[in-house]
Amino acid sequence: MASVVRAEADQRVVGNLPLELTSFVGRRRELAEARRLFESSRLLTLTGIGGVGKTRLAIRLASALQRVFRDGAWLVELGDQTDPELLEDHVAVILGVRPVSSSDPLHTVTDYCADRSLLLVLDNCEHLVDAVASFVGAILRRCAGVKILATSRESLGIGGEVTMRVPSLTTPQQQPREFEGLAQYESVSLFTERAASVVPGFTLTEENKRAVAHICHDLDGLPLPIELAAARLRGMSAEQIMDRLSDRYRLLTSGGRGVPSRQQTLRLSIDWSYDLCSPPEQQLWGRLTVFSGGFELDAAEGVCGQDSSSTEVLDLVTALVEKSILIREEVDGTVRYHLLDLLREYGREKAEISSDFVELRRRHRDWFETLVVRAEAEWISDRQAAWMARLGREQRNVNDALEFSISTAGEARSATRMVGALYRFWLASGLLVQARYWTDRALNTADRELDPFRVDVLAIDAVNHAMQGEHERAEELVDESWRLANALADVRSRGLAAWGDGYVDTFGGNFDTATAKLESALTLFRLDENLLHVVIGLDTLGIAYFLAGALDRSVECNEETLAITVPAHEVMFQAFALGTLGIVGWLRGELEGARDYLTRSLRILDAPMNSAWCIEPLAWIAAAQRDWKHAAVLLGAASMYWQKLGGRLAGLPGLSTHHDSAADAARKAMGDDAFDTSFRNGFAMSEGEAVAYALDKRSSATTASSTEGPHLTRREQQVAELVAQGLTNRAIAEHLVISLRTAQGHVEHVLTKLGFTSRAQIAAWFVSTAQETDSRG
Repeated sequence: MASVVRAEADQRVVGNLPLELTSFVGRRRELAEARRLFESSRLLTLTGIGGVGKTRLAIRLASALQRVFRDGAWLVELGDQTDPELLEDHVAVILGVRPVSSSDPLHTVTDYCADRSLLLVLDNCEHLVDAVASFVGAILRRCAGVKILATSRESLGIGGEVTMRVPSLTTPQQQPREFEGLAQYESVSLFTERAASVVPGFTLTEENKRAVAHICHDLDGLPLPIELAAARLRGMSAEQIMDRLSDRYRLLTSGGRGVPSRQQTLRLSIDWSYDLCSPPEQQLWGRLTVFSGGFELDAAEGVCGQDSSSTEVLDLVTALVEKSILIREEVDGTVRYHLLDLLREYGREKAEISSDFVELRRRHRDWFETLVVRAEAEWISDRQAAWMARLGREQRNVNDALEFSISTAGEARSATRMVGALYRFWLASGLLVQARYWTDRALNTADRELDPFRVDVLAIDAVNHAMQGEHERAEELVDESWRLANALADVRSRGLAAWGDGYVDTFGGNFDTATAKLESALTLFRLDENLLHVVIGLDTLGIAYFLAGALDRSVECNEETLAITVPAHEVMFQAFALGTLGIVGWLRGELEGARDYLTRSLRILDAPMNSAWCIEPLAWIAAAQRDWKHAAVLLGAASMYWQKLGGRLAGLPGLSTHHDSAADAARKAMGDDAFDTSFRNGFAMSEGEAVAYALDKRSSATTASSTEGPHLTRREQQVAELVAQGLTNRAIAEHLVISLRTAQGHVEHVLTKLGFTSRAQIAAWFVSTAQETDSRG
């Protein structure tokens, strides 16, 4: 199977380069020259003014070269990245590296790239040039198989860098006398192609060739202004565009402005596009610059539409799309809009002239604070997956909202509220470096009022530090959380302080005190009637108890989690609970039941942390069943995940003996060469391939042993028996001394496991199973 996976992988295009939405015009000489320079250097920086086409050229070059790199070509867009401290983590996220056991994302990225062959495309570096130069230098020194292609308005200025200035497109220097020769110019070809997309059937003719040539000449062959000019054909002819543009050009350049002519050209083109917008469109253009990384219509309405109706905002957004100011993209059924960096900079200048831009940033913060709080409120529901996707799309906007709250006096409470609400998203997405960055910054604000959400952040930050082995700092944060919780004197705050305290003890190996503190936290969460906190408490307790060896209590905690999350169609904690039950099954020697739990968890959630936690014990099970090759491949796949996450077994080394035993047994049985080959096959898999491989092998095993039937836990067997006896959910709850909601959850879980839709089917299955057991006896 592994060889098949690798054969398929060799044919795939690895990386995240975007598909080109419009045709690529000209640049044959530049592409050839860039390729020649890149052959003899590991760092090529494409330089040039804004709007000259550096990004398009870089992506086209990377697309041509990506198959040369075994591990693909990866585009890292830096235009909206404003904080140099988050640069390495931003690159890590793009590469799928999600460090959890190291506070240094640069170390994690370089460790990940050390033995890989890949191309990094760093786009729009000029505003972070010092940070980018430092990062690039570290990568090039430590990662021999990595090449870097950068775009910037200035060079990075480090050793080994080769720079290439990207010129404008070729442009007619005077009025052509012959129609046939005009199309050879790249700028004319670009204008013509873009014009045809705006006005179907547009072609060069004797009537319009003079105007087109004038436009391309006056705009100095710069692609961005040419595309903006072509978009004007929706409302005027080429001759009208030429006349207005020529008049404006003479007006703006006659004053002898002290900037290069091409920068004047770019500015005048954008000025002209701005003036062609109506006042409401101009106002919205400026307001939309408050967004980073794009926006969706509801955000535009909520943040920018305070004096407009929803219909008016939609109409204005549509008008800006038609004028090529906004770019509309649709991915997986979701429409997002964004401004090109130059147009965003221009609009921001206009917006900051007004006195209400700070208030606009506050409205932006308020809207995204409301968004993340809503996501937290609906986390234990069937909306969870949609919220994970939305928050993933809005990371840059959320980061901007956090930055505003932290850097603005008197706004710290919004920062702590948002950090507390975002932690589950960061955890599920493996973004724990971001979690630590923002928790640390939120705690370091000057505002130290009695803020109940500060307790959330203190507890979360304590867990972050404990997970990364910094136990002394974790204990300091726990102590501070208790002081604040006691000052606030409310159930919620004390529950969170106890949860953080218990979780820190778990990472420190103090399981007896950990379970006692976590039980106290769970009791307080139940009193507070906060369902999300109850589930978090159960999840953490389930981990602490199996590490302490109290397997029965761990099972009870995880079964209660499932009883809550399965009926709610929640994903994240349901998957975590199934994964923990799988490890408990392994510890008990119930290998088939353990495998069933682990593969079900993988099917529900293939996020990196969960996949690592499931694939690792699946390898142990394979080794225990003497399926040596399968075990070696899975160990390699698990190691691939652990490397991306920054450390084996995510800060819980107490399980390392199981990993080492499985690896030693497989190596001894297979021999070094065969084991290493299989291990490397697993390690070279992508995340999707690793999950597919683990589930495909499980399918084969299920087919081979289909007579064994589904595996129910002891509590689920009890529930199935009581259903067979005709008891209602309320009667089951009373009989087992559990809550009605828990009983309902158990019944739903049994139905899901057995693939049934009615209680009658459960009863029939239980009777037939009991008869079969009696017969075998």
